[in-house]
Amino acid sequence: MSFEDFQTKDSVVVVYTGEGKGKTSAGLGLLVRALGNRWKVAFIQFIKYWGVSEHVMLRDIAPLFKDDLYFYKGGKGFYKAGDLSANNVSEADHKKAAKETYDVALKAVSGGKFDLVICDEINNAYHDGLITLTEFSKLIDSRSKTTSICLTGRNFPDELLEKADIVTNMTKVKHHFDNKYLANKGIDY
Repeated sequence: MSFEDFQTKDSVVVVYTGEGKGKTSAGLGLLVRALGNRWKVAFIQFIKYWGVSEHVMLRDIAPLFKDDLYFYKGGKGFYKAGDLSANNVSEADHKKAAKETYDVALKAVSGGKFDLVICDEINNAYHDGLITLTEFSKLIDSRSKTTSICLTGRNFPDELLEKADIVTNMTKVKHHFDNKYLANKGIDY
């Protein structure tokens, strides 16, 4: 088989999921590759609200890329129904933030303005019940025909696998967290 036998797609759906580390990092790598190709990129974060290194990097490079890079931080932190001990945010506030972030993502994928839209930790937002399967499916189906989309986070729904073009399952082999070591700044966040 030669390359002449292959076709190209105008856009793709990329999924980074699984229990292992590296899903957001892979999404950021895709962002770098897309910006290097002079694409317009939106990076929309569904969960992380606290200061993490990607926020600093995105803030610092945004002026270099002007309208070619859009960053939206919409989450209220990790969420588990009925457990507010992690960040003392109500269920209603989590759902409101997820809905607002979803609306930003839907506009970004459907407007045709961006070549790539990365929805970081949207899989978590779905799994935690902050967005519905119908909404998640609509987000994928509503994308402009030339807009690629990257969906990251644990627990990508099996029901949507057929809509994806590239799916990578990050599998943890070993992580020092299992031995009661905290996450390392610059490596884990």
